[in-house]
Amino acid sequence: MKKWITLSIAFIILFDMTLLGGQDTVGKQDSEAVLKDVETAVLGGGCFWCIEAIFENLKGVEKVESGYAGGHAENPTYQQVCTGNTGHAEVVRIVFNPGIISYEDILRIFFDVHDPTTLNRQGADVGTQYRSIILTLNENQKQMAEKVIQEIENEKIWENPIVTEVVPFTTFHMAEDYHQEYYENNPNQSYCRLVISPKVGKFRKAYKEKLDK
Repeated sequence: MKKWITLSIAFIILFDMTLLGGQDTVGKQDSEAVLKDVETAVLGGGCFWCIEAIFENLKGVEKVESGYAGGHAENPTYQQVCTGNTGHAEVVRIVFNPGIISYEDILRIFFDVHDPTTLNRQGADVGTQYRSIILTLNENQKQMAEKVIQEIENEKIWENPIVTEVVPFTTFHMAEDYHQEYYENNPNQSYCRLVISPKVGKFRKAYKEKLDK
């Protein structure tokens, strides 16, 4: 009887750990994501304030977080990333419901709202931290990213070749609190008014049917 109870308890603990992903690792789909059957995309296309402001508007996107990824430094700060010496890019982690918006849709929008042909820069933002990058969490994402890039190249949407990196995801480092929802919280800041607002306005006109609100 005692042996049966012990085995039952062990099974319950194992089941709970499975639901929660078995560990609390930054960058992996968290327990909320696993339980809600959502997926995660990690993308960088210049200043993360811009990309975050775009994807927060989409139906099916449940969470967008700004951070750093793709480099070698542990626990990087914004000031360190800005030097270009950490190897990290400014990225966003997008948690989305694939039943509403697909990973392919997200990639298509990503390539539409930034210039993937300029190496290590977006407009006036220059440096490796502003490079165009897709960090893939699995083989399916890798294949989809390569497929979309090839299709865009074939469609000749851009005059110059796409230089977007497609690399395996390792770790996501959350950016400082003041970077989260920066555009929403600072709409009158000069960068927001001059750079982000025009991008968001253009995006909202082009993707009215996909907007959350």
